[in-house]
Amino acid sequence: MNGASREALAAARERLDALTDNTSVDAGSLADELAAVTALLDREVSLRRVLTDPAQPGEAKAELAQRLIGTQVGGPATDLVSGMVRSRWSRSRDLVDALEELADDADLTAAQRRGKLDNVEDELFRFGRIVASNTELRAALTDRAATAPAKRELLASLLGGRADATTERLVTRLVAAPRGRSLEAGLESLSKLAAERRDRMVAVVTSAVPLSDQQKQRLGGALAKLYGRPMHLNLDVDPEVLGGIRVQVGDEVINGSIADRIEDAGRRLAG
Repeated sequence: MNGASREALAAARERLDALTDNTSVDAGSLADELAAVTALLDREVSLRRVLTDPAQPGEAKAELAQRLIGTQVGGPATDLVSGMVRSRWSRSRDLVDALEELADDADLTAAQRRGKLDNVEDELFRFGRIVASNTELRAALTDRAATAPAKRELLASLLGGRADATTERLVTRLVAAPRGRSLEAGLESLSKLAAERRDRMVAVVTSAVPLSDQQKQRLGGALAKLYGRPMHLNLDVDPEVLGGIRVQVGDEVINGSIADRIEDAGRRLAG
C-alpha cells in the first residue's frame, strides 16, 4: 500500500487494538465478521468504489456502510468498518486488503489471549513446509476448479484436532479465498503478522541437524542484536545442508553452510 492507504491502515490498526484490548470483545468473532465484510466488498466492486470515492463525504460513506452491514455484523465490526471508509484510500482494492489483514490480526489476537500465539506461528510455518514438499496437496489446495467447501473439507481433515483452532481458521480463509495471492505468499504474510503481534522479526533457519536449545538461544540473541529487534526462529532441517546453517530474514539470506561454501568455491574456480 502507498500513501493515503498506508496511513488509513495504520489508523484502522489502532482502532482494532483499542477494540481488542477490551476483553468484552470476542476477537475471534470480530475476525469472522471482518472476513465476511471482506468477502462482500471483494464481490461488490461498485459498492467498494462508492465506499472509497474521495469525492464523497466521509460521513456519508460511513452511514452507507452502517446501513448495509449494521444488521449483519456486530457493533465493534460496524464501528471499525465505518471508521475505515471515512479514511482516504489510494485504491479501492486497498480497503479490502486492509480488512482482510485486520481479520487475520483479530484472529491472532484471540490466539495471543489464550497464550497460543507461538503455537500458531510455528504451525503456520510447518504447514507451509508440508505444502512445499507435497505437490499433490498444493495442487488440491490451489485448484481453481475445486469449490471452496471442498477445500474447507480437505483442510478440516488435515488440520482438525491436530492444529490450533486459530491456525485452522487462518489457513482455511486463505485457501478458500486467496484473492490473487499464492498459497506460499499468503502463509508468509500470516507468519509475519503473527511475529508483529510481539513486535519481533522472523528468521527461517535451515540446518543439517536439529539445533540444541543452547544453539537456538545463541543464534536468536545474535540475530536480535544484529537487527535490533526480538527474533523468532522458524527451524527447518535439511540433510543436504552439509554443515553450519542457512538463515533467511525477509529477503536477506545469511549463508553459513558448507554446501553453499563449496558451491561458491566451485563458481570461483570455474571463473
